[in-house]
Amino acid sequence: MADGRTALSQHRRRAHAKRRGRGRISFLLVTTITAVVAIAAGVLVARTREGGGTDPTAAAVAAIPGSRSAALLEQERQQMILEDSAAKTLSLVGSPKLATRPTPSSGSSSSGSSSSGSSSSSTGGGGTPNAPPPNPGTAQAIAFNLLPSFGFTPASAAFNCLDPLWNQESGWRWNAENASGAYGIPQALPGSKMASAGADWQTNPRTQIIWGLGYIKNTYGTPCNAWAHEQADGWY
Repeated sequence: MADGRTALSQHRRRAHAKRRGRGRISFLLVTTITAVVAIAAGVLVARTREGGGTDPTAAAVAAIPGSRSAALLEQERQQMILEDSAAKTLSLVGSPKLATRPTPSSGSSSSGSSSSGSSSSSTGGGGTPNAPPPNPGTAQAIAFNLLPSFGFTPASAAFNCLDPLWNQESGWRWNAENASGAYGIPQALPGSKMASAGADWQTNPRTQIIWGLGYIKNTYGTPCNAWAHEQADGWY
């Protein structure tokens, strides 16, 4: 009986000693892991400060692997930093202004009316816009320079009617010939009529133009009147 009690007492002492040893090992293990993590975080912080890198707090958080909460906190912190930086850079440039439609003044409208009236009175074209001078050396340039000598002024307004007229009749070609017998730039019918302006009427654009301007002045008064007749009836 005594031997049984002794064996039970010894068994209890051994079990208690085993539990005490296991507790000491667990405590040491937890303490060691904590110390290793702290040392690792301290080393990362020190390296970050020496190298002038990113935020030390961000480096310390990144040293703790597998922490979802820490990663979310870091994302929120970075977002706050970006929003703060963006807010500091915003500045009000100015408020937009609406464009206003210009209104014509009474002076400009009256001057426009008087200029168009003078244009129509001199050319009979009803206020047609002035055309730019044609290229020098062309048949158009010869006609443009001859217009004032026939009283067609301003020349730019008169030419604005003469140009489409003879462009439609002959394309400003001195050798343009029609089956009806019309010939030259003004399409004289017959072409031999232009002999009154010069013996070279068959080949000289200037001779043809002189005859044509004289015909327009004697028949219609102005190039614009001749062009209006051309548009209405298809001939002049």
